[in-house]
Amino acid sequence: MSSHGGNKAVIAALSANLFIAVTKFGAWALTGASSMLAEGVHSVADSANQVLLLRGAASAKKEANAEHPFGYGRARYISAFLVSVILFSLGGLFALYEAWHKFELLHSEEGHGEDLLNGPWWWVPLAVLTAALVAEGFSLRTAVRESLPTKGKQSWARFIKTSKSPELPVVLLEDLAALLGLVFALVGVGMTLLTKNAIWDVIGTGLIGALLIAVAITLAIETRSLLLGESATDEAVRKITDALAAAPGVGRVIHLKTLHLGPEEILVAAKIAVEPTESAARVAEIIDSAESAIRLAEPWVTALYLEPDIDRGVAISAPDVAGSE
Repeated sequence: MSSHGGNKAVIAALSANLFIAVTKFGAWALTGASSMLAEGVHSVADSANQVLLLRGAASAKKEANAEHPFGYGRARYISAFLVSVILFSLGGLFALYEAWHKFELLHSEEGHGEDLLNGPWWWVPLAVLTAALVAEGFSLRTAVRESLPTKGKQSWARFIKTSKSPELPVVLLEDLAALLGLVFALVGVGMTLLTKNAIWDVIGTGLIGALLIAVAITLAIETRSLLLGESATDEAVRKITDALAAAPGVGRVIHLKTLHLGPEEILVAAKIAVEPTESAARVAEIIDSAESAIRLAEPWVTALYLEPDIDRGVAISAPDVAGSE
């Protein structure tokens, strides 16, 4: 997947979150509902995350240099990992703190917060949360639409786990968490209005915090794997292996290793058996032909190193191929 689709989904999510954050903080200022404050911070965290993703995509386009000979493709992975840190600290931990703080406040005063949402503005949180659900729904729809060409027939869980481009999985998880968080806030505020007991608002806030931490941990695990370095997908490895094996003068692939330098950048290192020849020019011709075949079969190959060896006719049942997990 090119970064265009991911950026489109990120920009859609950023636009929605900036607007929603303002309305949520306004509702919190008018009513004092802790779930609205938690949701406001959640939207701010999401907005910061989307800015990070856009920044990472821009940094990844920088040209390779002597200090970074393989380029800056992993900048997108670093940004995605920082997203999980921000979601955990700014979003999840703050929501849990706010829930605990409001819980202590309810038990330190007479009553149980019956007046928390009373007054002329009691309807504001319900209106804001309903509007936010619609906006987040549109954002999620954009992310789903942009993900479908890359997802193919995979399940959504498999797509999030195996995707080499971090932007769409991050936005999908963020938007899903945002929708669930809004539902928790809506139930908490609604039950507080019905029962006149603000403990429901506290429960909604706590659920939002737990949800954000769970999503942050999931993102951290997946992006950590990308940062450590993942091989190309099984399909990409198959294309590369087939292209090598079919190249003129190549007997077979002895071993092959691949590594994603970035979402759309693959490093290939292979040892190939070539026909016996006394001409260095012929070996160079075989290598050039094999390189051209690989780049034609898999355009994401940006770094390619082939080591030739003489094909002595020793049968090898299968190449030692480092593919995807």
